[in-house]
Amino acid sequence: MKYALLLMGHVDDPNCGEDGGASPEEFFAFDKEITEAGVVVTSFALEDDAAAGVIVQTDGAGERVVSSGPYAEVREFVGGGYIIDVPGIDEAIDWAKKSPGSAPGGHVEIRAVAPY
Repeated sequence: MKYALLLMGHVDDPNCGEDGGASPEEFFAFDKEITEAGVVVTSFALEDDAAAGVIVQTDGAGERVVSSGPYAEVREFVGGGYIIDVPGIDEAIDWAKKSPGSAPGGHVEIRAVAPY
């Protein structure tokens, strides 16, 4: 079964970002381990939302509205993710526990990928 591992963080958490949290080397080591395990379908890393954060949504009149960047009150972000193919949720949880994304200052959200 395929699962998305979404590596999440909080912009106002001192344990997240350049001054805290897991180092890039920890993320590179995890990426190597999970890739060599043969469970990765695809993966991605996202730039800071200030680089090109755009939101497209529908307003109350049903029109599509484009705005720049996330709303100021949004404190959580997705830094990257993996789509993995493993036998079940327990294995997905095991990979999420190994990810530096679940270190203090972040968390990994696991979502089952729909089969269509």
